[in-house]
Amino acid sequence: MHLWLDHLKAVVVTSPSANVKHGLKMAPSHALRCCKRALNWVPVLFINLVVGWSYYAYVVELCVFSYLVIFHIFLAMFIWAYWKTIWSKPANPSEAFSLPRAEKELYEREERAEAQQEILKKVARNLPVYTRTAGGAIRYCDFCQVIKPDRCHHCSTCEMCVLKMDHHCPWVNNCVGFSNYKYFVLFLSYASLYCVVICATVIQYFIKFWTKQLPDNHAKFHILFLFFVAALFFISIVSLLGYHLWLVGKNRTTIEAFRAPFFTNGPDKNGFSLGFSRNVAEVFGDQAKYWFFPVFSSQGDGHSFVTRLVQIDPEQANSVLQQNGKG
Repeated sequence: MHLWLDHLKAVVVTSPSANVKHGLKMAPSHALRCCKRALNWVPVLFINLVVGWSYYAYVVELCVFSYLVIFHIFLAMFIWAYWKTIWSKPANPSEAFSLPRAEKELYEREERAEAQQEILKKVARNLPVYTRTAGGAIRYCDFCQVIKPDRCHHCSTCEMCVLKMDHHCPWVNNCVGFSNYKYFVLFLSYASLYCVVICATVIQYFIKFWTKQLPDNHAKFHILFLFFVAALFFISIVSLLGYHLWLVGKNRTTIEAFRAPFFTNGPDKNGFSLGFSRNVAEVFGDQAKYWFFPVFSSQGDGHSFVTRLVQIDPEQANSVLQQNGKG
C-alpha cells in the first residue's frame, strides 16, 4: 500500500514538470517545421513571379506599348483627321460677295462684257478682292452668281464655289479648301505614320514567311499582303504629303502651283507668301498646341488674305478699310 502511494505521489509530482519540458521541446520544432513548409514554396513563388513578369514584359511592355498602344494612337489620329476631312463642309462665299438686287438685274440685262465688268468693278470696290482673271477682269462665278473672293474657285463636282480651294479629292469625296485643308495635311501625315508602324512591326514576320523560316498557315497571306499594301500606300502617300508640306511652306494651293494667281499688276506665284513661319501659321494657326490635332486653327475667314507686293487701288483700299471698321 505504501509502495502504491509513493508511486502515485511520484507521478503527480513529476508529471507536470515533465510535460512542460516536453512542450518546450515541441514548440521550437513545430515553428521550424512551419518555416520549412513556407520556405518550400519559395521556388514555386519564384517561378510564378518569373512567369508573371515575362507576361508583363512581353504583352504589356513589348506588345501593348510598342505595338498596340502606338498602333492605336496613330490609327485613332488617322481616322479622326480622315473623318474631319470628309465631313467638313466646304466654306462658301458669304452674302457680301453676291451682287445687290439692282446690280444683279443690270448685270443680267447687259449683253456687253465691258459693261458687265464695270458693274462688277463697282461692287468689288467694297470687297477685299485683289486677284483677277488672266485678262485682268473681276472674277465672277456665273453658276453661283457671286464675285469670287481671292483664292476661291468653283468646283464642278460639288457644284459650288469653295473658299481657298486646293482641289477636289475623290479619296475623301469632298473639296479640300479653307475649311479642311489642315485636316487633309494631318490625314496624310497620320496615314504615313500608320503605314510606317505597320511595316516596322510586320517586316520581321514578312521576312521569315518569305524565306520559309515559318511554316505556311492562314496568317501568311495576311502578313505578306499587309506589308506590301502598307509599303505601297506609304510610298504614294508620303510623296503627296511632301508636296503639300512644300505648298504650306510657300502658302500656295495646288491650283496656284499650276497657275499663278493674277493680281492687278500681273501674275505672282508668291503673291500670298509671307515667309515660312507665317505661311505655316496661315494653315495650322499660331498656337503650336493645336498643330497636331484635327481641330480648326487656321487663320482668317477664308474671304481675304494678306498679300505681298500688290498694287491696290487706293479707292478700293479705303472702301475696304471702312467696311472692316464698321464690322
